[in-house]
Amino acid sequence: MSLPFSQACENNKDPILDVLKRHFVSAGTVLEIAGGTGQHAVYFATHMPWLHWQSSDVPENVDSLNLRIADAKLTNLPLAIALDVTQPDWGVQQCDYVFSANSLHIMAESAVVEFFRHLQDVIAQSGILCVYGPFKYGGKFTTASNANFDLWLKSRNPLSGVRDFEMVNDLAKSAGLTLLEDNAMPANNQLLVWQRCPSITSSETH
Repeated sequence: MSLPFSQACENNKDPILDVLKRHFVSAGTVLEIAGGTGQHAVYFATHMPWLHWQSSDVPENVDSLNLRIADAKLTNLPLAIALDVTQPDWGVQQCDYVFSANSLHIMAESAVVEFFRHLQDVIAQSGILCVYGPFKYGGKFTTASNANFDLWLKSRNPLSGVRDFEMVNDLAKSAGLTLLEDNAMPANNQLLVWQRCPSITSSETH
């Protein structure tokens, strides 16, 4: 059986894993948004067995994603669920961690807004969000190759494109998330790490 495959996933899985291991340290549930080929889900669930890794993707991609997940037969990696970040109700329980790779530049900017709006209900207090992909800083691309990649994305879908870090971080703040790390990664990508801030009670403000 031929399984879906991405060479980029093979290239970046170990650098991403190094960061995730620093933050996904306690037993808990991970919600992966845009699981793609399933290579990340299988690799990370294998190397972090203390996590229950729930992958997801838009409905039209779930069957393909589940080919690899079903083939892996990992007890901590159930079959992926259908999840479009723009749907009114994600239909998931609160989780300790959220991970997404190479998704924000594919979805429309309006969907990026919805992604972060839902996270304030999905991520548990003190939970962690990790997002991997290319970003602009101060409205500028970090490399010429990322600028060319942005043009290519927009030629396929005018609503897609490399996102501004500042916009994304502002959306994260609005969802109650605080930036912990901005890690430089292979192929001119970043791995951004946020943590949901514990709620401040009235007694703590006096």
